[in-house]
This record gives sequence, C-alpha cells and structure tokens, in this order.
Amino acid sequence: MTTPDPDSVLAEQLLRLTRRVHRIQKRHLERRDLGVTPAQSRLLRTLAHYGAAPRMADLAEHLEVVPRAVTTLVDGLEASGKVRRVADPTNRRVTRIELTDEGRATLRELRGARRSAAEEILAPLSQEQRTVLGGLLEALIDGELAKRC
Repeated sequence: MTTPDPDSVLAEQLLRLTRRVHRIQKRHLERRDLGVTPAQSRLLRTLAHYGAAPRMADLAEHLEVVPRAVTTLVDGLEASGKVRRVADPTNRRVTRIELTDEGRATLRELRGARRSAAEEILAPLSQEQRTVLGGLLEALIDGELAKRC
C-alpha cells in the first residue's frame, strides 16, 4: 500500500476550492443580472484602479491579454454604456478608455456581489481561521508577483 502524496492531495483540494469559489461567485453575479461577462467585469475593475483614463495597450498589458481582446471587451462595454473611448489630449492617435457613470454603478454592484460571495465562501471559518487564510493567500499572491518581477 502506498502513502498518498500530500502535494497531490493539496492540488486536488485547491482545484475543488477553485471550482466552488467560481460557482458561488457566478451565482451571486447572475442574481444581480448586470449584463457583463467575467472578462468585462475584470476590465471594469482594472479601469477603476487607474487615476487617469488608460490607453488600450495599458489595459492589455495589465490584463495580460492581446490588445485585440481588450478591443472586443471595450466594444461590448461601450455598447452597453459602461465605458467610453476618449481621445488622448496630447496625441490624437491614442485612444483612452474611461468609466461612465453607468460603469461606476455596475462596479458598485459587482463589488456587492463579490462581497456577498466572499461571505458565503468564508462562512464556515472563524475569525482566526480567516486571518490565517488571508496570510496564506497573501504569501501565494506575493510569490506570484515575485516571479513576475
């Protein structure tokens, strides 16, 4: 009889957790019927972190996708009134993307959906367990960031 590989068990647990988190988040988003895809949601959240309207190339780099993918996402969000293209004041060849009021309202709803999903996901944990989990997640996130630099 062989002993189970702890890393294999952990990998399976991570996969199950990832699927559960995705399912719960999707359900909370669908309840609010915001009319945005997960990729569009990510683009909206990314836009919110910029002080000034970013260029399409900036968004593509930040999202780690090809520029064409950003164009497709922006097209859909612009058609629904959540973002708008604006000319760069210093270079007319450059287009920048900014949130509209409707986009900001959608972001507030997205944040609410994410908070309620997180509450459901974390419900079984005590405050102490949540603190430990937060530290572990930060270590994993920081490890990924360190690899990129």
